[in-house]
Amino acid sequence: MLSPLRKGLGGRFLVMAATAVAMVLATVPAGAADIPPPGQVVTSPNVSHVINVPKPAGLANTINSDIAFQGDYAYVGNYGGFSIYDISNPKQTKVVSSVVCPGSQMDVTVHGNLLFTAVDSSRNNDSCSSTAQTASNKESWEGVRIFDITDKANPKYIKSVETNCGSHTLTQVPGKGRDRWKNVYLYISSYSPNATFPDCQPPHDKISIIKVPLHAPTEAAVVSTPVVFPDGGNETQPGLLLPTSGCHDITVYAEKDLAAGACMGDGVLFDISNRENPVVKTRVTDPNFAFWHSATFNNEGNKVIFTDELGGGGGATCNEATGPNRGADAIFDIRRGKLVFKSYYKIPRYQGETENCVAHNGSLVPVKGRDILVQAWYQGGVSVVDFTDSAHPKEIGFFERGPDPSGGSGGIWSAYYYNGYIYGSDFNFGFDVIKISDRRTDPARRVHFDRLNVQTQASYGFGHGGHGLAEAAAPETE
Repeated sequence: MLSPLRKGLGGRFLVMAATAVAMVLATVPAGAADIPPPGQVVTSPNVSHVINVPKPAGLANTINSDIAFQGDYAYVGNYGGFSIYDISNPKQTKVVSSVVCPGSQMDVTVHGNLLFTAVDSSRNNDSCSSTAQTASNKESWEGVRIFDITDKANPKYIKSVETNCGSHTLTQVPGKGRDRWKNVYLYISSYSPNATFPDCQPPHDKISIIKVPLHAPTEAAVVSTPVVFPDGGNETQPGLLLPTSGCHDITVYAEKDLAAGACMGDGVLFDISNRENPVVKTRVTDPNFAFWHSATFNNEGNKVIFTDELGGGGGATCNEATGPNRGADAIFDIRRGKLVFKSYYKIPRYQGETENCVAHNGSLVPVKGRDILVQAWYQGGVSVVDFTDSAHPKEIGFFERGPDPSGGSGGIWSAYYYNGYIYGSDFNFGFDVIKISDRRTDPARRVHFDRLNVQTQASYGFGHGGHGLAEAAAPETE
């Protein structure tokens, strides 16, 4: 169990937002006196804020969500659509284009010339001009939208696929063998069925799988809906945010035929040898977890970190009252196909009572021989964690802002490491570029990725040139 008291990196360091020059503040006891002013950037000494790019005008009033990367571009989802950023020079990151196409959450994943986006809000049709409409109406639509991004300045909407209960998140899964050059699969996570929703009927203890022919993406269609919880899953544990009725998010490690499902009341390991029919290998519950939200494997595939989105992401849970074991990460070793709990991790800096803060989306920092995670914590900012010792994870760097000036929800939705920098999608402030300079993470700068969809993990290598092996590029689509 980790102590929430501030020690070492727990003391905050003020960084002037205009100049990105660090000024050391004296460490003070935990409490209101240690909370930065509204919107003020603070970091550990080894972390610097490179640049912030505000949201484009058309998406200024809707919040940012997940991120995907390919080549010199970052794709940032937003409840109102998505934006494409040129990150060829991270210090001069700029918006290339933005598409207004409402439908939460608009999580994104990219492959070749295709961008896949998730829609989990019931719409009156599948178009980008759609409006909200109750799911009790049989004609309502929610699911996946597919865009052709050949021209980064002018993405084209080419296909939609409706899925049961919509698509809260989506995970890209490469085909196996020769199939990997022909098709990709999308594992669609959704939940919260209702007897009054014609296309989202209880118990909905399943996921939807979409097959996308790479050379004919407009033929994409649902090919299976495997049941994950034939017995109904974890529905009665005290303190659950919602009973299990599907999954919230799935991370795949395709070369190992393995996937980890964060499924509301359950953590799950799948065998995905058959891409269209994943099979549950083992399940686990945790009395301190209210909502299993997301998962990250280590590079060896013998550990997995699950996150608990206590309060659904809207509560102030990074405080003394909540404590270190709830709204946290849970680190498991994988032994003989089973999940063995080792420890919890939670950021060691208390946040204000107006700051929504909870464990959220993160990715590995590719360092040989070490397990290091960069992770978003909403208004808790970004934490860099060494979990090489599963039982004793330790924060080695951080970035955060003071409470959102609006007094409402805010913070970093996703924080991912890509080719030497950390990128964060902030609800309200836009797109942040961050850099960590530390002997423990510096070796990662020698690893280069051609593409990074974080929920589609692949091993990274340290061979000649230091090029990562993650998601080797497939032929471009026609």
